[in-house]
Amino acid sequence: MTTLIVNIKELLQVRDSSVLKVSGADMAVLPTIKNAYLVIENGLISDFGAMEELPQTTPNKTIDAAGKIVLPSWCDSHTHIVYAGNREQEFVDRINGMTYEEIANRGGGILNSAKKLNETSEEELYQQSKGRLEEVMQLGTGAVEIKSGYGLTVEGELKMLRVIQRLKQNYPVTIKATFLGAHAFPLEYKENHKGYIDLIINEMIPTIAKNKLADFIDVFCETGYFTVEETQQIMEAGIKFGLKPKIHVNQFNSIGGIQAGTQYRALSVDHLEVMTPNDIEALKNTDVMPVALPSCSYFLSIPYTPAREMISAGLPLALATDFNPGSTPSGNMNFVVATACIKMKMTPEEAINAATINGAYAMDLATTHGSITRGKVANLIITKPVSSYYQLPYAFGSNLIETVIIAGEIIS
Repeated sequence: MTTLIVNIKELLQVRDSSVLKVSGADMAVLPTIKNAYLVIENGLISDFGAMEELPQTTPNKTIDAAGKIVLPSWCDSHTHIVYAGNREQEFVDRINGMTYEEIANRGGGILNSAKKLNETSEEELYQQSKGRLEEVMQLGTGAVEIKSGYGLTVEGELKMLRVIQRLKQNYPVTIKATFLGAHAFPLEYKENHKGYIDLIINEMIPTIAKNKLADFIDVFCETGYFTVEETQQIMEAGIKFGLKPKIHVNQFNSIGGIQAGTQYRALSVDHLEVMTPNDIEALKNTDVMPVALPSCSYFLSIPYTPAREMISAGLPLALATDFNPGSTPSGNMNFVVATACIKMKMTPEEAINAATINGAYAMDLATTHGSITRGKVANLIITKPVSSYYQLPYAFGSNLIETVIIAGEIIS
């Protein structure tokens, strides 16, 4: 099956295969081709270039993209899409003055979601989750990481990971699974942290690895959740079973989680709303991808990741949604890109790089996703007619996507 897209107003994120991520000043550079064509063969990008160089070809399908932008689909490297119910009451509680921490201390937050999840059947959990996945695909996401972490029991965590596997089997979007049993301490282990960590290390991780249910391991390293030492212990156990670390750090406090992440060569460190000069220094000259979650900051009214300081220090940065019921009930990467520009002062070029090529890197998909590169998966966004790609973050409340292509097929 060959699909030819012609008369593309501008083809964004055109890269050589050797470019796996962009950092520092390079994040402001977004290679493009104006008046371009692109060829898809058997689900992969096989060719592209300027229209005047279009070779003779007989495609099965031709798409005229006159006046439209084509770019790689969004790579959302941090989500919690598999959950039960919602936490809309906590949303109202925060409006009325309660903090995220206060809600968590009274049994809300993550523990609230865990209670609902363990009361929900696996089939119902799948039905709820697939609706969210279908929504984000329509919004242009072609690769997504999904975490467990709302089970906090052996069976609850396994149930979540089985649902993620089922989504992976039933949808063309690329899905990576992360085990986040260390999301919070269940009430019965509130005074017995060692007991719950032993359960994670000795029962959950071996079972998950045996059944190949996860690619990564994650820990919520934060005051009131998991200490740096506990985080290191869990990362080490996951690594022994082939699970690469991706960790929640610096959402509310800087307690040394970034340094632990670099020590254990985490694929990414995510949140980063609170960053010190030492934290930025620790990330220099490492392979760790910092990930910002601006719609979480928007929803909780907490600080935004200091993108300008980090990029000026030469670091890379990825953007993701943090789609979850408590702090970011949205998987809209278009809003994330716009918010990064509006609130974090990232340029459109930086934000698009962060949401495509760097997002792919943060999921270990750098060689197959995130750029217009020959041989990469044909996951594409075709916009409606627009004046320029600046309109994507500028018109933040408008849906400017006309067509989404995942693995070479149009998503309807």
